Amino acid sequence: MIRFSEDYSLKPNNTFNIDARAKFAFEFTDPEDLQEFIASNKSWNEEKILVAGQGSNLLFIGDFDGLVIFPNIPGIRIVKEDRQNVWIEAGAGEYWDDFVQFAVENDFGGIENMSFIPGKIGASPVQNIGAYGQEVANVIEKVIGIDTVKNRLTEIDKLDCEFGYRTSIFKTMLKNRFIITSAVFKLEKFPEFVLGYGDVEKQVKTRGEISLENIRSAIIEFRQSKLPDFKVLGNAGSFFKNPQIESEKARLLKVKFPELPVYSSEYGTTKLAAGWLIENAGWKGFREGDAGVHEKQALVLVNYGNASGRDIFKLSEKIKESVFRQFGIELEREVNCITPSGPAPREE
Repeated sequence: MIRFSEDYSLKPNNTFNIDARAKFAFEFTDPEDLQEFIASNKSWNEEKILVAGQGSNLLFIGDFDGLVIFPNIPGIRIVKEDRQNVWIEAGAGEYWDDFVQFAVENDFGGIENMSFIPGKIGASPVQNIGAYGQEVANVIEKVIGIDTVKNRLTEIDKLDCEFGYRTSIFKTMLKNRFIITSAVFKLEKFPEFVLGYGDVEKQVKTRGEISLENIRSAIIEFRQSKLPDFKVLGNAGSFFKNPQIESEKARLLKVKFPELPVYSSEYGTTKLAAGWLIENAGWKGFREGDAGVHEKQALVLVNYGNASGRDIFKLSEKIKESVFRQFGIELEREVNCITPSGPAPREE
């Protein structure tokens, strides 16, 4: 199925519920549909391109003067398995949490701690999503998609994905050139549970035995207690990344601010809690018009109804400046800010 639209409303396609429009939109449900579209529209790549799914990591700062592509490819299937592992291919259009639920219901481990993360499969390797000690980089085997320059279905092995903290090659060198159609994940039949983050183990044990189902249940409760439902209150989850800094700088900050949460990072740095920095800079619960900071989680910026993308962006700028003045830490946005001409310049 394909659908091509002009002057397309993006409000249903971003969880901030920003009322923005796109010049063009193209939705497809089969990789061949996109290849045919590219082949038959020679001038398509003269347009500014944005690839989108649920829009759970996008902030539109005005209308988008270009083409938004929606790879809504369905399907979850087991492609192979052995005694220890199972390899599952999931279409880019499948919702991430539906995939986690499928895995847990079938006793496949490795992604249960990432329960209830909004968005679709296609975005998961782009952002290298993660939560409570797990991330996509640890379980993905390969990413499949259309190289739009060659108009060819291509597979990229995990070693070539250049995964980092909330980033990948799909967010840098291949951004909007490689359109993901599916991904293959390697999950475990006998998983080693990851319970060392916060009170996860404590909450799981209140449910009885340690199991995939009970871990998923605990994680969902955590997220629902801290994060607003975007269907009720527009938001994109964590607006800023947790800063990764040199260990010595983290040690000095910890001396000055003893209650600052710090964590060792798998990337050889020390990770700080961005939410703590923002809250202790005085922003938790702040509201200016319809743009605000969530009252329960300072890491989440919200749209109380009629805020524009620019309102929320300006608020994020004030927060960044405030945190830098107080702590000397430069916050980096996790949310992708989209201007009429495309993604906003990276501020880091």
